[in-house]
Amino acid sequence: MFVKPLRKAVLPVAGLGTRVLPATKSIPKEMLPVVDRPAVQYVVDEAIEAGIEHIIFVTGRAKSAIEDYFDRAFELETILRGKGKSDVLEALNTILPEPGTMSFVRQQAPLGLGHAIWCARDIIGDEPFAVLLPDVLIEGQTGCLAQMAKVYAEHGGNIIAVDEVPNTDVHKYGVIDPGTKTGRLSEMRGMVEKPAAQDAPSNLKITGRYILQPEILELLENQETGAGGEIQLTDAMARLMQNQPFHAYEYEGMDFDCGDRLGYLRAIAHFALGHKELAVGARAIFENALAHKS
Repeated sequence: MFVKPLRKAVLPVAGLGTRVLPATKSIPKEMLPVVDRPAVQYVVDEAIEAGIEHIIFVTGRAKSAIEDYFDRAFELETILRGKGKSDVLEALNTILPEPGTMSFVRQQAPLGLGHAIWCARDIIGDEPFAVLLPDVLIEGQTGCLAQMAKVYAEHGGNIIAVDEVPNTDVHKYGVIDPGTKTGRLSEMRGMVEKPAAQDAPSNLKITGRYILQPEILELLENQETGAGGEIQLTDAMARLMQNQPFHAYEYEGMDFDCGDRLGYLRAIAHFALGHKELAVGARAIFENALAHKS
């Protein structure tokens, strides 16, 4: 079986970040710092680890800071060089992409995730592509998308990342209707958005990482609006599922919803405690804060 290589990834970054206002009034939610780097950097690193060669950002108004972040800052570099801060300068250079490996397209109106993906159609072309929701950080010994890419290379088709949640929480998420399961991989028969616990077909929630075939772009072009009056990616996925295989992969790792205030705080604490330089100091700060607040 020939499987087209996975080379491109789409990061939809046009959202307003209303769940973390007022912090995101003038700062894109993707640029909120998680310890010592913006959240979007973790997601880009995950894509690169998986072998992605071209990253497509779908942006909106007031999102220019993301494009600037991945560009050179000549004045800053000159100042750092003049002050002899070569270590800081080197760290800045490590985040710079190779020329031509990032593209930015504009979603002019907030018409939904499906519409955002469709806006990237000309750059995606006739190739499979990944979608990474940039406000979801996933930490694992191997990146989530790298795990999925390995499965995709073996099976082809469409791959959706899922993980287990307590049955009492399934009403908060989109969950899958699983079929035959082999190891961490399950065939998908369908998806249900925020079902009641007694009606849920599983407790496997969709986590914000997808590998999709390009035919979904044709479906998105004429996709009717769904929940919230928006063009939903899941609706187009459900249509594509009628003709193409879909699998759900239970990745190894932990996810953090940085689009939620407590989720963002959880991410900061987790990544601070795992930071090779800051972990000891971070733990002392957290323990001291707990001691004074208990």
